[in-house]
Amino acid sequence: MSAESMNASNRVKKCVAYIVIAVFAVVVDQLSKAAIVHSFELDNQRRTLIAGVLDLVLVHNEGAAFSIGQGAGPIFVIVAAVFAVAALVFLWKYPSTSWFSVVCIALVVGGGLGNMIDRIRLGYVNDFFATSFIDFPVFNVADIFVTCGVVLLLISIIFFDSDEPHKVDSSGKTSTHKGA
Repeated sequence: MSAESMNASNRVKKCVAYIVIAVFAVVVDQLSKAAIVHSFELDNQRRTLIAGVLDLVLVHNEGAAFSIGQGAGPIFVIVAAVFAVAALVFLWKYPSTSWFSVVCIALVVGGGLGNMIDRIRLGYVNDFFATSFIDFPVFNVADIFVTCGVVLLLISIIFFDSDEPHKVDSSGKTSTHKGA
């Protein structure tokens, strides 16, 4: 198999994996929100999930993370859609992106799209995880995907990608992207 066909195959595999993982994150997020909405009769009703650690409480968030940007829902919808497309273009353009990075990016995008669906469909995002051991904003599964994806991607970039030796290809160009 030629290097060019391997590169094309790798490009397709990573883009498909990105889409599958992002869709999985959206489905898990939407199912969790549906279950919470279905099981709570009133907003702000609190139920203990893990005593002294985590409660469930349904709240409607019209902002973004930590309720920042109340009323700016349309902007968040546009940003999520643009980011999802930009990530796919990036992965297509840079097929040497590590598999770990593909997963991290897909988690961020899937979480963003999960909240985007709520904003389009409802005008707000359903949040329901509330910490009881500290005063922390209420969050949801999509927020967990976004946060974990960003943190893991940063860890990967800081601790693993920075040590990658520069590679020189046959044209004399230097590259720091990890291989497949």
